[in-house]
Amino acid sequence: MSLYQDYLAEIETRKTQDLSPKPIEDGALLEAVIAEIKDAKSPYRKDALHFFTYNTLPGTTSAAGVKAKFLKQIILGEENVAEIAPAFAFELLSHMKGGPSVEVLLDLALGADEAIAKDAAEVLKTQVFLYEADTDRLKEAYEAGNAVAKDILESYSKAEFFTKLPEIEEDIKVVTYIAAEGDISTDLLSPGNQAHSRSDRELHGKCMISEEAQKEIRELQKQHPDKRVMLIAEKGTMGVGSSRMSGVNNVALWTGKQASPYVPFVNYAPIVAGTNGISPIFLTTVGVTGGIGIDLKNWVKKRDDNGNPILNNDGNPILEQVYSVETGTVLSINSKDQKLYSEDGSEELVDVSSSFTPQKVEFMKAGSSYAVVFGKKLQTVACDILGVELKSAYAPSKEISHPGQGLTAVEKIFNANALGVPEGKVLHAGSDVRVKVNIVGSQDTTGLMTSQELEAMAATVISPTVDGAYQSGCHTASVWDAKAQANTPKLMKFMHKFGLITARDPNGVYHSMTDVIHKVLNDITVDDWAIIIGGDSHTRMSKGVAFGADSGTVALALATGEATMPIPETVKVTFTGSMKDHMDFRDVVHATQAQMLEQCGDNVFQGRIIEVHIGTLLADQAFTFTDWTAEMKAKASICISQDETLIESLEIAKGRIQTMIDNGMDNEAQVLKGLVDKANKRIAEVKSGEKPALAPDETAKYFAEVVVDLDKIEEPMIADPDVNNIDVSKRYTHDTIRPISYYGAEKKVDLGFVGSCMVHKGDVKIVAQMLRNLEKQNGEVKFNAPLVLAAPTYNIIDELKEEGDWEVLQKYSAFEFDDSAPKQAARTEYENVLYLERPGCNLCMGNQEKAEKGDTVLATSTRLFKGRVVEDSSEKKGESLLASTPVVVLSAILGRTPNLDEYKAAVEGINLTKFAPPTQKGPGGFSVHY
Repeated sequence: MSLYQDYLAEIETRKTQDLSPKPIEDGALLEAVIAEIKDAKSPYRKDALHFFTYNTLPGTTSAAGVKAKFLKQIILGEENVAEIAPAFAFELLSHMKGGPSVEVLLDLALGADEAIAKDAAEVLKTQVFLYEADTDRLKEAYEAGNAVAKDILESYSKAEFFTKLPEIEEDIKVVTYIAAEGDISTDLLSPGNQAHSRSDRELHGKCMISEEAQKEIRELQKQHPDKRVMLIAEKGTMGVGSSRMSGVNNVALWTGKQASPYVPFVNYAPIVAGTNGISPIFLTTVGVTGGIGIDLKNWVKKRDDNGNPILNNDGNPILEQVYSVETGTVLSINSKDQKLYSEDGSEELVDVSSSFTPQKVEFMKAGSSYAVVFGKKLQTVACDILGVELKSAYAPSKEISHPGQGLTAVEKIFNANALGVPEGKVLHAGSDVRVKVNIVGSQDTTGLMTSQELEAMAATVISPTVDGAYQSGCHTASVWDAKAQANTPKLMKFMHKFGLITARDPNGVYHSMTDVIHKVLNDITVDDWAIIIGGDSHTRMSKGVAFGADSGTVALALATGEATMPIPETVKVTFTGSMKDHMDFRDVVHATQAQMLEQCGDNVFQGRIIEVHIGTLLADQAFTFTDWTAEMKAKASICISQDETLIESLEIAKGRIQTMIDNGMDNEAQVLKGLVDKANKRIAEVKSGEKPALAPDETAKYFAEVVVDLDKIEEPMIADPDVNNIDVSKRYTHDTIRPISYYGAEKKVDLGFVGSCMVHKGDVKIVAQMLRNLEKQNGEVKFNAPLVLAAPTYNIIDELKEEGDWEVLQKYSAFEFDDSAPKQAARTEYENVLYLERPGCNLCMGNQEKAEKGDTVLATSTRLFKGRVVEDSSEKKGESLLASTPVVVLSAILGRTPNLDEYKAAVEGINLTKFAPPTQKGPGGFSVHY
């Protein structure tokens, strides 16, 4: 009784927050609910019936196991509940997605009662989340002559679970809602500082955009009950910054369709749009939920009589409106014609065929992308068991091959990892491919959602084809508060049991690691031909090709070891000239963005692969470039490395993996040891010449080629959010790159931050060396603004301690993290001192630590979005400007941006991260930092 009473008490508490009862996932609680149902005299019986029927999570939750067992007893007549007839019990089982429900359905279908077996078979024919243990049972029964098993398998072989679904609507009426002007970060849809609530979908839904926006959306729905609300980024791109499944979940919660009447707050099929379309990684997430992403093209560049763009006083193209999508506009999407029309259909506004490819239409029909993945697999298995020819019910994979044309790096990787492609078939960009996933990463603010997705698709163990997978603790490393204490151990326990290497040992045996996930993934990627999927937009490895993904795609990769996606087009980036001694490699990264825009006019990186020929830099240093490509809106990036550089990078990675092993982090499957073995094998292949470092063919075809002139980089540069730009659409983009001289040494800096995945060991050494330099020049170092430093990994700190740099940092710090007594609350005010924070994301995430409202922050991180690192105050807009480590450190010491002479003096004699193009002889990336 106490469990049930506790649940009722929780319900009362949630009522004060205007929340419904939390969906039940705990089996013990559902047992208590069932006890109330069985007690005819219980005053709670009616509510208990409702909770059992409409408020229990499906899949492999312990509650789902209890529910399936009780429904089985009802169907067999062992239990009698007047309100749940056997037919209704079967209906409830059909909505439970797999795991224990499929096990029960198989028990019944293969049982002795013919009538029950027939009914169970009809339900099973609609299910797709079957695993090997399930299909093995069907195979064994079929081979023993069981007619019901044969009937089920024949249905699967025809993919009737898919073909019998209703087709998507031909005419989809929408009413527009402009969420914001300019690029819309997923932070607007699912703020980082609310990450702790993402697994509580109803609660998290309250943070989308604003309460006012939510009311406006509800009002639109009242006015247009027969239409769907389309959320729009006016004059911008929708969903920049991260994949963020929680953002799509929130949009679906407010504007989508309910997935099942028996599962609360799980919606699907949102419709989102942007003047410049949808960010690539966010568009993948939209597909996971069977949603629609529209590229509106409703604003275009105004051109003169010669066809040249007309520029404003700031040198930006003037935009003119082609058609209006102001809030409340009714439009019609025709999925057959693949056009967007005016309300009455009389005016064609834009072609939307890219939104309705055969594969995307299948996602919409099935309700999710992974229902299609499982469906394809199930149809194939059934055909194999029956020994019949596979006649796929799904659209054939798009296979594009250009005879005589070479392959880009990404085309080579996709061809090497392709599944289900005829032997000898060579695929080029645009092909739609199933590929093997080698490395998978899950991070802690989306990990609970990933675990929910795994439970929903009835997965219980990691696919044996995955080489390695890691669950991080970096996004919640800053503060060990009540939310982290409630969520993190639960997450680590689930992922550890599932088969991942986990940052924190659920049993408390090894020291907790809060290393930045991207750094760990960069180390455990030991093959430059690998495909990596990670639950964060900055899954951008400098070995292999890595794709940031939503929690659902991560779950799918963990469960199946596969991913399905088109081979993207590629933009080639090469370098000429020489870096000046006072420049840092981060300035090369900024220059790439700036020079690309100069050369191409538009952002040719968006939605494509950046193949960067940067082979003289080690993996850690090259990661500074590949990581930044998320902000360039690229789909992913690939670093083309020289043989000797790749070998050295793999040796460093081996050492760090060995440290993880020595710390006791390997699991029973010895995943980490296996990665060391794979690294040794790859090193041997490169040394012998059997398989050199990945490189494109000379005859490869690129969408565009960008040549970055290093000689043009005269002074450090800053990426500026330009918060006061008169054109709202130009604010908070990463396209405004300015030299430090622009600020005239007058830009006040309220806080400096060195940290996040954008820095490596060399950056932290630079901080120490600058303090030595400035102390020698001035006799002391005085901070005129706070400087927060968060090293990416514990390994780096250990190495810095051995090399004597950490003690320099300690000398000037007023705070140093202590894992034996971690911070219990986020810092809200800062003094003008150096803070040595725990390894992890820290300020870059914005979910725990933030700068003071209205601050101007200069950071090494990647995030300059509104409200992410710093929120606005009532007097001033918060600004997050991005620069190299030496610029950030000096600005914190001065309390303002430096002039060039001050900067040169501060970095004199310091070995900044140097880079020489691979065709030139020079210092390369082998600096004293390694």
